[in-house]
Amino acid sequence: MRPLNQDYARARMRSWGLLGFALLLATIVYWPGLSGGWLFDDYPNIVDNRAVQPPDAHLSSLVRAALSSPSSEFKRPLASLSFAANYLAAGLDPYWMKLTNLLIHLINGLLIFLLTRRLLFAVRTRATLASATSGRAAHNLYDGRSGVLAALIAAAWLVLPINLTGVLYIVQRMESLANAFVLLGLIGYVASRQRMLAGGRGVVGCVLSITLPTAFGLLAKETAVMLPLYAFLIEWIVFAFRRPASPSARDWRVLLLFFVVLILPMLAGLAWIVPQVLSPGAFSTRDYTLGQRLLSEARIVTDYIGWTLLPTSNALSFYHDDFHASTGLLQPWTTLASLLALAAMAWAVVRSRHSHPLFALGLALYLACHLLTGTILPLELIYEHRNYFASFGLLLAVVPFLAAPRAGIAGTVMPTLPSEIDRPLPMSLPRYVALGGLILFWAVNTGLTAHAWGDPLRLAIELADRAPDSPRAQYELGRMYIIYSRYERDSPFTRLAYAPLERAAAMPSSSILPQQALIFMNSRMGLPLKESWWDSMIAKLGARRPGVQDESSLSALTQCALEGLCHLPPQRMVDAFLAALSHPNPSARLLATYGDYAWNALGDRQLGLNLSEEAMAAQPAESAYRITYIRMLVALGRTKDALHAYQKLEQMNIGGELDKELQDLRQAIDTLDIHSARGGSDG
Repeated sequence: MRPLNQDYARARMRSWGLLGFALLLATIVYWPGLSGGWLFDDYPNIVDNRAVQPPDAHLSSLVRAALSSPSSEFKRPLASLSFAANYLAAGLDPYWMKLTNLLIHLINGLLIFLLTRRLLFAVRTRATLASATSGRAAHNLYDGRSGVLAALIAAAWLVLPINLTGVLYIVQRMESLANAFVLLGLIGYVASRQRMLAGGRGVVGCVLSITLPTAFGLLAKETAVMLPLYAFLIEWIVFAFRRPASPSARDWRVLLLFFVVLILPMLAGLAWIVPQVLSPGAFSTRDYTLGQRLLSEARIVTDYIGWTLLPTSNALSFYHDDFHASTGLLQPWTTLASLLALAAMAWAVVRSRHSHPLFALGLALYLACHLLTGTILPLELIYEHRNYFASFGLLLAVVPFLAAPRAGIAGTVMPTLPSEIDRPLPMSLPRYVALGGLILFWAVNTGLTAHAWGDPLRLAIELADRAPDSPRAQYELGRMYIIYSRYERDSPFTRLAYAPLERAAAMPSSSILPQQALIFMNSRMGLPLKESWWDSMIAKLGARRPGVQDESSLSALTQCALEGLCHLPPQRMVDAFLAALSHPNPSARLLATYGDYAWNALGDRQLGLNLSEEAMAAQPAESAYRITYIRMLVALGRTKDALHAYQKLEQMNIGGELDKELQDLRQAIDTLDIHSARGGSDG
């Protein structure tokens, strides 16, 4: 019989060696994608967000950066500060941003390994060992075997194609960074519960492992709020709320902990969110209702399983605006089938939590991960990065059956005799080949996609091929051709731009982005503007409430006109704005954009001022609209009104983020006041 500590040392070396290979493989797979450019939400959050491009590292600059994200009311300050740090170190270079994302992903892979190893051992040690003398030996041996299996799960997770956008899509550092804290918290919780069950102290560790990582994770993205629920599922399935030395008794300290950190915050959150979701305007900017969203997400969450385990290029297409929402249980029929599939998964969690706890826990974590983004919140329907943590749950459910077919390794039976502990586990070549083939398939798939992400034009062509019915994908290809054309009439890219843009413009579900791009391009090049482009754009603005992309399109045309780069017919622009404003409760951004155009392009200062005031009233917490309003008042010579608005702006200066703007405005008001004292008008 070989010494058990020798087996343990060898298994431990194999696990760390396998993990090191997995980290190297992930680096190689992702490396071609680091040379790519910006994409989609990278622009409003980083490229066009001057606040995350601070001139220095002074406190006021960092506060401004931290509170600058347009993605959420909670601002996600930690993620924004990380973008600012990248900018201070290397400027606005996407390479270093992507490299930072890759490092975070590799760290998360390490955390996945550490968490999985602890979970595997916790599951296996639920059974009582036959003797105290064999207990420590079994601990060492099974910790080594757990390490090998944990390394395989981490390796698979690191190269999963569905996790690519969490790495190469720069702005989704928010997701990966938030989940780093989630994983840290779960590791701490499992370790603390193991100490408690071993008779040691761990209550404080459980509390801190849930509260602190959740708080820090929320500073990166709201998905970190799911940490208490994940910990609860681990407790329910793995530890069963047991007390030390009394497996049948429940530990009231653990029950009280989850009442405080999970139940109470959940009730408070629902009390805050539900009235907002049920308000008439909650889904006004979406093409679906709350009920349609819930039905659609059943299909989407079910589809994610296939996208994770057996992905196709058409599935992982990044742009999913060609998805048609469900309008009933049988419209389409896959809605009902998906609801039944999700119900079956929930039933399987309850049914198998004792016999196959790893499988049950994996399914439970997968389903729980989608409760935030896949239920009532009026978010966009589909994003691949929402599976960054959920994919770990699926792998936890699937990989152990392929990597370790024996029941004991799958987490159901512990050997009870020393002879069983020392016996080598039987090999299952077909399963190992299947697992190896899957990991290779995932790595190759991710590597090929990363190669496409390594060049903006190559990526645009790839995504347009993957999603031929996606207006966004076709628009992005046309936009990329425009960029490569450098607005030169004779460029071959100019001719290539028309087809995808015209194709996107003709799609009924598209925004006005394609029409805006066509008008923008031809105007910049001095080419004729087709009346059909204007007619189509105005018709779409009038037919439905403008969305974010529509507002961005009008803003881009306005900016181009004001800079003198585009010669746009004023009446057509006014018609477009009036069509967009014909819907109830127009957004502050739309009002401010029209106000800017009226003030600077039409020369109608009163209309510009009125629209600016309406924008300020529509979103009083946004300082930018108030700053514009004050500048207009100063330009009109209305000193008293400007000073009154200035005093309200001072109250919004939290942490000195508006110091520079306030200083400039005060100087302008004082200059105007001196002019008025010398005989000028106060309007």
